[in-house]
Amino acid sequence: MQADPIRIAALNYAYGEGELLRPVLRDVALQVGVGEVLLLTGPSGSGKTTLITLIGALRSMQEGSCRVLGQELLDASEGDRVLLRQRIGFIFQNHNLLGALTARQNVAMALEVAPRFSEAERLHRAGAMLASVGLAEHADRIPAKLSGGQRQRVAIARALVGDPGLVLADEPTAALDKVSGSEVARLLRDLAKSRGVPILMVTHDPRILDIADRVVTMEDGRIVEKT
Repeated sequence: MQADPIRIAALNYAYGEGELLRPVLRDVALQVGVGEVLLLTGPSGSGKTTLITLIGALRSMQEGSCRVLGQELLDASEGDRVLLRQRIGFIFQNHNLLGALTARQNVAMALEVAPRFSEAERLHRAGAMLASVGLAEHADRIPAKLSGGQRQRVAIARALVGDPGLVLADEPTAALDKVSGSEVARLLRDLAKSRGVPILMVTHDPRILDIADRVVTMEDGRIVEKT
């Protein structure tokens, strides 16, 4: 039986030191299964973004266990965390596309860490990924020539083009209108499901809760509800 892509136990995290110490995550336990779409909700300041950055190896662990794609992150070296990040697709509220590059070039950049691909191969794979998110006819447009929903689709294509083992998304629909937000959320779910890739998505957007296999709520650094 394949192990859960994410398995967290007794995770604690705090900012500051001494009298300024401020606990942010308290005794967090969480598992995400293969191909599962899990939404992480809760008020601002509840610890959601801190948790997702720990899972994504974007910051060092302090206490507890956080095993992601088979890699234990407690006491992991920076080199190990870099290698893990290369196996994760990241999507953020701000699409973070480079304005001077076309959609195809933005997506192809995600493959530059894989030296096995030539530039022509990277651009070909990027074009195919853009076609899968419905942007085949827009591949050679710069971000300024795309709508907000289209730019977020480019960001999704960039996150998935390297065949990641996990997708982490932080408020990917927050800046989109209702129609675009729902389309992006369903597209992300469908693409990830077809590849068996789990998604952990932080969101405040009640419009997209129906795409989830499971919804987990955080409050004051703790997981308080699982539905």
